[in-house]
Amino acid sequence: MKMREKTSSQIVICLRNTGAEDIQPGKVYRLLADDSEYLRIIDDSGEDYLYPKDFFAPISLPERVERELFPTAGD
Repeated sequence: MKMREKTSSQIVICLRNTGAEDIQPGKVYRLLADDSEYLRIIDDSGEDYLYPKDFFAPISLPERVERELFPTAGD
């Protein structure tokens, strides 16, 4: 499966976590890459992992808020 890398930071919110212990509904996560079925995010374990795309919805945050939540996103 080929993942498309994101050139700018994108934020998603978790809608459900069926069978996944390291993500929480209602919590925002930084998206690292996506394809047609899966998203690669940094989960609550601190590791990047693939999750079903339908577990999440993209959201927009003011740039200042995004920097506060994910200070290393631009690294």
